[in-house]
Amino acid sequence: MPSLLSCSHADLGKVAQGRGRAVKGSRWKIQPVGSVRDSALGDALPGPPSCSPATIRMAEAWINRYRKQLVRSISPQFLEEIICYLRKLDLLTAEEASRAQEASSLSEQVRAVVDVLAGKGSYASQSLQTFIETTNSQLYLHITDSMVQKHLESLQSYYGNGLETGPLQRLTNLLLVEGLTDIQQKEHDILQIEATKGLRNVSKSIPLEKLFLPLSKVSIPPRISVTIGVAGIGKSTLVKLFVYTWAKGEINRDIIFVLPVTFRELNTYEKLSAERLICSAFPHITEPNCISAGGAARTLLILDGLDEFKTPLDFSNTVVCTDPKKEIQVDNLITNIIRGNLLQEASVWVTSRPTAASQIPGGLVDRMTEIRGFRAAEMKDFLDEMFLDNRDLSGQVLHHIRANRSLHVMCTVPGFCWISGSSIGYYLKNSTDQSQETTVAPKTLSEIYSYYFKMALSSDWPEKPRETLRIEQAVNNSKKIVGSLGRLAFYGLLKKKYVFYEQDMKAYGIDLSLLQSSLCSRLLLKEEMQSFTAYYFFHLTIQEFLAAIYYYTAAKRAIFDLFTESGMSWPKLGFLNHFKSAVQRSLQAEDRQLDIFVRFLSGLLSPQVNKLLSGWLLVKDEHNSFRSQAISFLQGCLNTDYVISSRAVNTMHCLHEIQHTEIAKTVEEAMKNESLSGMLTPVNCSALAYLLQVSDVCMEETNLSNCLTYNVCKSLLSQLLFCHNLRLDNNQFKDNVMELLGSVLSVKDCQIQKLSLAENQISNKGAKALARSLMVNRSLTTLDLRSNSIGPTGAKALADALKKNQILLSLNLQHNAIKEDGATFLAEALLTNHRLMTLHLQKNAIGAHGARKIAEALKQNCSLKELILSSNSVGDNGSVALAEALKVNHSLQSLDLQSNSISSTGVTALTAALCSNKGLINLNLRENSISKEGGPAIAHALRTNSTLRKLDLAANLLHDEGGKAIALAMKENRALMSLHLQWNFIQAKAATALAQALRSNGSLASLDLQENAIGDEGMAALSAALKVNTTLADLHLQVASVGAAGAQALAEALVVNKSLKILDLRGNSIGMAGAKAMANALKVNRSLRRLNLQENSLGMDGAICIATALKGNHGLTYVNLQGNCIGQSGAKMISDAIRTNSPNCVVDV
Repeated sequence: MPSLLSCSHADLGKVAQGRGRAVKGSRWKIQPVGSVRDSALGDALPGPPSCSPATIRMAEAWINRYRKQLVRSISPQFLEEIICYLRKLDLLTAEEASRAQEASSLSEQVRAVVDVLAGKGSYASQSLQTFIETTNSQLYLHITDSMVQKHLESLQSYYGNGLETGPLQRLTNLLLVEGLTDIQQKEHDILQIEATKGLRNVSKSIPLEKLFLPLSKVSIPPRISVTIGVAGIGKSTLVKLFVYTWAKGEINRDIIFVLPVTFRELNTYEKLSAERLICSAFPHITEPNCISAGGAARTLLILDGLDEFKTPLDFSNTVVCTDPKKEIQVDNLITNIIRGNLLQEASVWVTSRPTAASQIPGGLVDRMTEIRGFRAAEMKDFLDEMFLDNRDLSGQVLHHIRANRSLHVMCTVPGFCWISGSSIGYYLKNSTDQSQETTVAPKTLSEIYSYYFKMALSSDWPEKPRETLRIEQAVNNSKKIVGSLGRLAFYGLLKKKYVFYEQDMKAYGIDLSLLQSSLCSRLLLKEEMQSFTAYYFFHLTIQEFLAAIYYYTAAKRAIFDLFTESGMSWPKLGFLNHFKSAVQRSLQAEDRQLDIFVRFLSGLLSPQVNKLLSGWLLVKDEHNSFRSQAISFLQGCLNTDYVISSRAVNTMHCLHEIQHTEIAKTVEEAMKNESLSGMLTPVNCSALAYLLQVSDVCMEETNLSNCLTYNVCKSLLSQLLFCHNLRLDNNQFKDNVMELLGSVLSVKDCQIQKLSLAENQISNKGAKALARSLMVNRSLTTLDLRSNSIGPTGAKALADALKKNQILLSLNLQHNAIKEDGATFLAEALLTNHRLMTLHLQKNAIGAHGARKIAEALKQNCSLKELILSSNSVGDNGSVALAEALKVNHSLQSLDLQSNSISSTGVTALTAALCSNKGLINLNLRENSISKEGGPAIAHALRTNSTLRKLDLAANLLHDEGGKAIALAMKENRALMSLHLQWNFIQAKAATALAQALRSNGSLASLDLQENAIGDEGMAALSAALKVNTTLADLHLQVASVGAAGAQALAEALVVNKSLKILDLRGNSIGMAGAKAMANALKVNRSLRRLNLQENSLGMDGAICIATALKGNHGLTYVNLQGNCIGQSGAKMISDAIRTNSPNCVVDV
């Protein structure tokens, strides 16, 4: 809180601004919280008034009487005004104010101020009372009115009952979302979780205490807030937590009244007025007109559980009502409240499952939030809480959940995690029991719920020991209960009814006395209110599983369509006809609310579920007569054209539940082997769409390269939407596919983060389609378009998108013929884009002009970290421009200028820039024309620069003179870790100079001298240096003219060196003598991990020496002995020897 130790008259003048207004027909005077009446301070400033003793006693009593209410109700802003006012009256000293402000919480701060005033007599108490009454009459009534206190006490009592705040940390931070996505409006909750992997592509969140506050200083508080969440995520618990913490005064003290109402309550009324709504829910509120009359700006009405409301909301045909006393249909009352025709100045908070929330027009919603599921640590804590007395069991349950990707995703929902945890815990506890018929771990949804029901039927519960009542005695009662509840569940599901009342129970012949059984307590929850008793299933999926059991049982004997409750329908005979009817209705239903029911129905035909529930709810082995025909029917539902919707995916889930997985396994194996090409029939496409959701093969990367056509890609769009890392390379995709992918990238649901479209046939038209999507996409961070043909026009479209897009981090346009103009457009984008970190432009013929444009942009851009311009004919002119940019740009970390015809002139400019540059870490100048004259310039930079870590000068013309200059600089350099000098015509002199540098250099970890004729002399010098060097880990000496003498010198070094891990000597001539020396060294050396002796004329004897030496060497993991004239029989003998001597070492012979 800002310091209030000194408050000027000007400050007090600011505090004194505000206007009050009376509420019509109310004794309440409503003012905005924190406002101060103009005359308040003037009336109070002169000094203590002369009062009678009785008045003084009353004033002293006021502060003590309402101490608790004061501490609970005063907001931070109003406390600031109080302290400022009391300081002006000298009723609070600077030291007292400071002590109060240093208190740990707001309640403690208020308590400190109240305690000080209580000890200063009647005037201090009266001053505080007068200030609050005259400046904030609404708060004054909130503190002193008995009606308000009764309201707070009732809320604390009801909502605090059984609320454990410890595990609820997840609910204190909500996701801030911009409306409902397509999948949330259309799909079943379970399908939403499966498709999105339980994760929303949302970067913003909002703390619970700020849920009803403005997002910025210039915005206003939201009037209509909607919080969505799938079934079992914790919506009602969130409301409970909010109301309880508000009633205790811990959050949102600016809200004077919170009125929580559930749609379960509203279902019991046909008609209501706004005032009667308040009175019915809260009888202690005797004056509801103070809320309904439109004056209480900080009243919050909570409407919890819109998905449980019996009547759909119709906003298009709302009959307008502005009279708070007029009784109207309840659905009409709700729409009028949300539209602002009633309780227009009250804030409204609606909670709902996503599909039901779509009834409210987006234009009426000021703020939408979503409750997120469990993170990994929260899931572990939740399971630990479930199995408090057995942490080992908790760990085993978690291990089982994590091993099943689909199950793990579902368990991000607390309600489902509890059911799954209970089922798996039950299985694990009983899996060692010899009396159990089966010990197969539950994997499918049906198996999870079968274990759950078996546990409930046998009265075995995670929290309680096994009941002594014999199971057999309860079977008949249990069957009767399950049958009755199943019928209620099924027809409730058809009517989208999830809350039931006593009249519903009686209508379905349910004996209320039986609902007291332990079985029912594990399936059904009961909520008793003053005017009604409501029943609802523990989780939506419990209702769906019970419905499936009822349908399965009834279908065996029913002669009419079970979906017609009256029984008036065409005759339907036989289980299979009823099964087909259920599947077809599921496929045709637009709201998808039967999908999980049909999965469970299919699962009841699986051998494992039958084995689990035989004798309880199913007849043993009866599934055998239906299963194969049901599988054929489900497969027939997949034999459609290339139209793969979530319906087809759900059909694949049904086949998985019924334990028919052959199709999915075939496609999954092809995915692993990258051999999908030519096998994507409509059926296999359905399997592929299913696997994109559940397969571990797609976990890190979804690789659909070289296998898709336009039609297949179009059919998979709805599933590709949720692939985080998607590779679609080499599919001969043309621009029409880019139109499809652009539409996917443009929708809110899109979760694609990395997209590779390399080696296709994309032109500028396709690039434009992708560019349009980048304007609105909020997920894509990496886009790879290498080896296409987008040209300058396509580059311009992408550049224009980059000016607006602030999400993309990496763009690869390698080999796209964008030329100078394309580079110019991208350079313009770099001036305004502040997010792009990696830009690949190699092989684009941008020339010196294009390089200059990019260099100019780099002088202002501070976000780009990696720039690849290799093979672009940049030349010396382009290099000089880039060098000028490096003098002022200190954010670029990697610059690749390979194969750009850069001579010593260009490298001199670049290295001069390195002397002042503080950001570049990696510089690639491979395959240019840098002569020995460039060596001193490079050396000068290495002496001065302290940030460069990797320098690649391979395939230039440095010769010994340039190499020696660089070597001398390396004696002083303490930053460079990797130096590539391959193929630079370096010989023994430069190698010797480098060896001298290695004796004192303590930073270089990798040195590449391959294809330089350093000979045995150079090798001997380097070997001597290796005896004392402790940092070099990689040494590459391929084709370096090293013979036996050089190998012997190197072997001596390996005996004492403890840092070298990779040694590459291929293409030399160390021969038998060199091999023998190396073998002796390997017996001692423990640091070397990889050794390449390919093509070194070792012969059979030399190779055997190396193989034998490995018996005593425990460090090597890879040895290459190819090309050494060993022969096939010798190769086998050596392989066997190495496998015996060093089983962890891989050998290529």
